[in-house]
Amino acid sequence: MNKEVVVLSGAGSIGIAIVRRISTGKHIVIADYSEKSLDNAKITLEQAGFEVSTLKFDLSSRQSIKELVEFATSKGEVKYVINAAGVSPSQAPIEKILQVDMYGTAVFMEEFGKVISNGGSGVIISSQSGHRLGTIPQEDSDLLATTDTESLLNLPIVKNIADTLKAYQYSKRCNVLKVMFEATRWAKRGATINSISPGIIITPLAADELKGPRGAGYRKMIEASPAMRAGTPDEVGDLAQFLMSDKGRFITGADFLIDGGTTASYFYGDLQYLKQTH
Repeated sequence: MNKEVVVLSGAGSIGIAIVRRISTGKHIVIADYSEKSLDNAKITLEQAGFEVSTLKFDLSSRQSIKELVEFATSKGEVKYVINAAGVSPSQAPIEKILQVDMYGTAVFMEEFGKVISNGGSGVIISSQSGHRLGTIPQEDSDLLATTDTESLLNLPIVKNIADTLKAYQYSKRCNVLKVMFEATRWAKRGATINSISPGIIITPLAADELKGPRGAGYRKMIEASPAMRAGTPDEVGDLAQFLMSDKGRFITGADFLIDGGTTASYFYGDLQYLKQTH
């Protein structure tokens, strides 16, 4: 008898923290571009008693996403879906960021929205960076939310992006808007979908950044934030668990900042100095 299936795109610390909380008695399907990350995640979860399958995939490819959908549905009913995959401004050029973080994430929501089970739920990991984009014209927001996924990267506001940070910020703003757009479609299948926008969360990548050439700036930002610390994957996992549980059934199409107050301080507090460099 097939089990309910939990799909995780992106085998990093945040995604793993989420699936550990929601996957007891279910079959976990993990997809990632890195085979090494897949192998490590599979070992970690299987040693903790979970049932796991893995699939190498490319979030920037609709065909690859469709293959993931087919693979996941072959294991059973897809109950929970998490997208925690993506690339950052320091990891890729403008075109790759837009192809993965904007287009790929939008397609991921669209394709899994066709198969999510009744009572199911999705969580898209966005970023506080999308909130730092500030106010954009309503017509631009509407276009990012409603434009057909295959036309998304041809929008003038997207084609005119000139640096990797803006590409990342627009992509993450688009994630939040696409979640709002998809909420109605997922609801027709009896499912919810929300986004989470983390701040600085201590993952292996973040730990490297804190020790790197930009580390002093990051540490200053953390210390001046209202929480005066970075976050942990487990804290994001706790929030996602609530949103995907029966207690979160009235919540859909929403975005949740979990950044220790960094965004609030960026606009109105001690972190306003960052506006000069963003």
